[in-house]
Amino acid sequence: MKSTVISRSAVLLAASVAVATATAQISIAINVAPPVLPVIEQPFCPDEGYIWTPGYWAYDPEVQYYWVPGDWAEPPQVGLLWTPPYWGYDNGAYVFNDGYWGPTVGFYGGIDYGFGYFGDGYAGGRWDGNIFLYNTEVSRVNAAVIRNTYADRSAVRQPTSAATRASFNGGPNGVQAKASTEQTAAAASAKRVPATSAQTSRQQTASRNQDLQASVNQGKPNATAIEDARKRSEPASGRSGAATPENTTRNGATAGAENRPREPAAASAGQERNEASPAQADRARRERADGSERATEQEEAQENREMKTDREEMNGEPSQRETNAANARARRPISPENREMQRPMPPTANRPPEAARPPARAQAPAAQREARPQAEPEGQPSPRP
Repeated sequence: MKSTVISRSAVLLAASVAVATATAQISIAINVAPPVLPVIEQPFCPDEGYIWTPGYWAYDPEVQYYWVPGDWAEPPQVGLLWTPPYWGYDNGAYVFNDGYWGPTVGFYGGIDYGFGYFGDGYAGGRWDGNIFLYNTEVSRVNAAVIRNTYADRSAVRQPTSAATRASFNGGPNGVQAKASTEQTAAAASAKRVPATSAQTSRQQTASRNQDLQASVNQGKPNATAIEDARKRSEPASGRSGAATPENTTRNGATAGAENRPREPAAASAGQERNEASPAQADRARRERADGSERATEQEEAQENREMKTDREEMNGEPSQRETNAANARARRPISPENREMQRPMPPTANRPPEAARPPARAQAPAAQREARPQAEPEGQPSPRP
């Protein structure tokens, strides 16, 4: 891309002319065309209710053109849709038209941003009451995270060739499209809601990233710089589901902006934990409650056993603890040495040796036994000699 340095005064002069001849949605106008749309890849939608807001070339007098990466954004109200900003050629100047939220998608210059923004309306999803449904043929969503989906392949369009990936409407090499009567009437009567603070922060973050400046990247911001800008503009809590951007093609041809989602990647372990169904959560609560009840019953049984043991010890009876220990010793296997010691001895082995026996009482001779006087009966006098 041929880089042209523009002075601040020239920008202000062109802007003042544009403001005098255009509507109030115009924010700036310059006399150098923006670069063509780069080839990008859409990250996964992080959660239900988010709507894709495509990337665009913004301008700052200090750094000139810089790329603001597209990202998923929460609408300020339920039922609102995003009309992307676009550059339009008017009286020799390129005028920037701000994007806005509204009940319908307005005219955005016929620019083919891809991902459902094919130049007219939005085919990436639609509101169904208070629920936003995603067209899986256009929007890149993970079916394990987002269930509000439908498939409408008729919304998919042929890729835009590299020669016509213009990022502006009208003028030389621009998209030759005009707002329809219905779009003009709707834009005139609809209440426009400006970009959210998150969207504004994303643009400011991109303006400070040199790798996103057209004077540095020659109008082709790389995937690393785009992903870095998305991460820096995310809130502190962060969002999951973003995919690593890379250049992609459709139908074998280089696409101006990819609008066909790849197959959703498998959900991570952290996501599986956070995305448990209500039935799984209720079952987990019941299991925790049953576990607590079992633990309480075991504690009560242990306390009853200890109280019984204390009562038995106070009454002088063998406690249950002692009884259990004795039974355990009885069931314990006996070693060969102990079995030999506990074997009963034969009867002869129990007799003491001869020397240890007490001496037998001596018997008196028979004559002496016969000469011993017999005892006289009591009460009878003994005969005199």
